[in-house]
Amino acid sequence: MPATGFWIRRIQWPMMELLKENRTRHYMAELRRAQSLQTDALLESQRKKLGKLLDHATRDVPAYTEFASEWETHREQPERFLQRLPILSKSRFRQNADQYLSQHTNPAKLIGNRTGGSTGEPTRFYLDRPAVERYEAARWLGLSWHGIQIGDPCVMIWGSPLELNQQQERRHRWKERWLKNRLILSAYELDTEQLPAYLRLIQRFQPVYLYGYASALHSLAEMMLERGLSPGIQLKAVVSTAESLHAHQRQTIESAFEAPVINEYGARDGGMIAYQCPSGRMHIFSENCFLEVVDPLTGIPLYPGETGALLVTDLHNSVMPRLRYQLGDMIALSPQSCDCGINFPVLEKIDGREDDMFISTHGKIVHGHYFNHIIRGMDSFRTFQIVQHEPSRLSLKLVKDPDTYLPADESRLLAGIQAALGDVSVQVAYVDHIPPSASGKVRYAIRECPLTTAPRME
Repeated sequence: MPATGFWIRRIQWPMMELLKENRTRHYMAELRRAQSLQTDALLESQRKKLGKLLDHATRDVPAYTEFASEWETHREQPERFLQRLPILSKSRFRQNADQYLSQHTNPAKLIGNRTGGSTGEPTRFYLDRPAVERYEAARWLGLSWHGIQIGDPCVMIWGSPLELNQQQERRHRWKERWLKNRLILSAYELDTEQLPAYLRLIQRFQPVYLYGYASALHSLAEMMLERGLSPGIQLKAVVSTAESLHAHQRQTIESAFEAPVINEYGARDGGMIAYQCPSGRMHIFSENCFLEVVDPLTGIPLYPGETGALLVTDLHNSVMPRLRYQLGDMIALSPQSCDCGINFPVLEKIDGREDDMFISTHGKIVHGHYFNHIIRGMDSFRTFQIVQHEPSRLSLKLVKDPDTYLPADESRLLAGIQAALGDVSVQVAYVDHIPPSASGKVRYAIRECPLTTAPRME
């Protein structure tokens, strides 16, 4: 929809900036300038923002005022002082959320949000407009690295963003279509019967790019390849977000849609954290956030290259600062830079969610990817879901391929599970499909029990 994109870029956005003082493009320009800074200058800019946030938090946020005097003696090294603060788990935040609201915030300017709850109880929190606009600025900057502009038409393979009644849903879709130039296709209704209708809608809408959950895009791509169908249009990219993107998923999506896959990394309660550049590296928006990686059991900081639990400090959410917020993801920072010309630091890998990590009966941690690697080498199963209820008790859902299923493959899979986790009980169920969660995402590996019996850092 070229006319709609032109209208959004040339008329709607300037009007928002004039009438509503929207500063997204201003923040985007700031980020674009920052991405060319040398490493030392980027670090100094981030350090100043962190120091300013700590000034505010220790003065005006009840959860942190007890650290005010200590901060006064450690002002020269804000990143070192930050490590002296307790890790903020989601459960602790939910139990004491009001303690993280700034005392001098105007309630009328608070923007309520919450996580989708796909991994448990939704987390409710507040932002203000500048924080939201900085997230959007980071997303649009990341997309611009691949030649995608504000207002370019996009088809989203997505779940329901909010619990809406029918009238609200219609209004939401109208706004998406005419104010954002986006068409939303439900991630809940992906099946072979819907496939021709979905492809017709995509071809009619003529998007510049697709955007959606990794699992939904992968399912759609698999169905297209099985039926020998193509998108029928030329796409600049397919953007994968909200879930871990596995190598086999990337390969399938790129093959089906005949376009490169861009990985976006962010979270509702963590902001826009990183974007993939044309060279394939994930660049961290260090102007917007301060990241730490710690051992998930001890909370001890880890070196670049080592995988651990991610802690996020949003440098711009002054209305509800969450310092050292444990997002629930496992990542590794890279000690290296990228040769693409973008100087933002690099994320070496994203290993999925912390609750994708399983605990063996011997006390060792086993990543959920392990089971994915086993089953991807078998033709017997179309997909699976494994859940660890207790260290010694698991359930396994299998979607069998009726044409290629071999009992020997199932035996190998169960043997692989026990080789990794020890003498465990696995309850197997055969299902026709693995439904997405309430948010529209599909999770393949889920741990419901504590990772360790030792006390966790709160």
